[in-house]
Amino acid sequence: MHTRITDMLGIEKPIICGGMLWLATPELAAAISNAGGLGNITAANYNSGEELRAAIRKAKELTNRPFGINITLLPSLRLSDQILDDFFVVCCEEEVAAVEVSAKFAVKYIDQLHEAGVRVFHKVGSVRHALIAEGLGYDGVFAVGFEVGGHPLDDDVTSLILWPRVVESVKIPVVAAGGIADGRGLAAALTLGAEGVMMATRFINTNECHAHPNIKNELIKRQEMDTTLIDKSFNLQGRALKNALVDQILDLEEKGAKFEEVFPLLTGQRVKQAWISGDVDEAAFMVGQSIGLIKNVVSCQQLLDDMVSEAEAAIKRVSGLF
Repeated sequence: MHTRITDMLGIEKPIICGGMLWLATPELAAAISNAGGLGNITAANYNSGEELRAAIRKAKELTNRPFGINITLLPSLRLSDQILDDFFVVCCEEEVAAVEVSAKFAVKYIDQLHEAGVRVFHKVGSVRHALIAEGLGYDGVFAVGFEVGGHPLDDDVTSLILWPRVVESVKIPVVAAGGIADGRGLAAALTLGAEGVMMATRFINTNECHAHPNIKNELIKRQEMDTTLIDKSFNLQGRALKNALVDQILDLEEKGAKFEEVFPLLTGQRVKQAWISGDVDEAAFMVGQSIGLIKNVVSCQQLLDDMVSEAEAAIKRVSGLF
């Protein structure tokens, strides 16, 4: 497959892994890149620039293909501005293929990334934010629809509307995200003008992801209606898997609880432990509506190969109607 994204990043398949706290590790990143996509290491997994550097070098031992880094510029209780600065410096020094930025725009980092030959993308949920990214000199945007796990923009615009709106509004490449888990989603994104797709939730159910098998099995059992939005009362809405803990969070919100009361239920360490223990009711797992499309656990190679084959078959089937 050849799109502007495959040519820009030097990858075979226009399939990118998005940021996943605790799960987007060097091992998973290398497996995705070796399968022809663009793997991802999430910087927030680490407590310093040097820890991130070690992770990048670990990935380089496992693959000689390009991979990217996710850096979230949300305020953090754990990551200082200095650590975030160090993350960007390390990405430049290690010459990673791309950096995916979410939350605040990476205004002060764009020039240094480009000087190092690093491509920079911003995760956006609206046309207005895509236009800002283009104006700032970003190389592309990830247009993320309302279906996505994590923190969808509170405009609540679905992927089917957002992707073509962003594509028609900017000249830089658009990568589609939100609700994609198979080749049909890839085909749909391409026909709507995107140059590739970004997924996160689907990569949980791969052999190379270290999430506990209990959680992988739970995602197979669940359907597209088994996620819900939490933290809306704090203007920080997030899409999470329905479970006992999420019910508790929603009950507290309904009663008017302050964020400080709810925060202990949302900590990153709580989620980290739950991915390891496999207790499906002990954390807010930020997964998307694409869980309804997840039927199995496969290798990253099998997943990406199947997606490309499915996309080709879907496009040929539709073209045969004319």
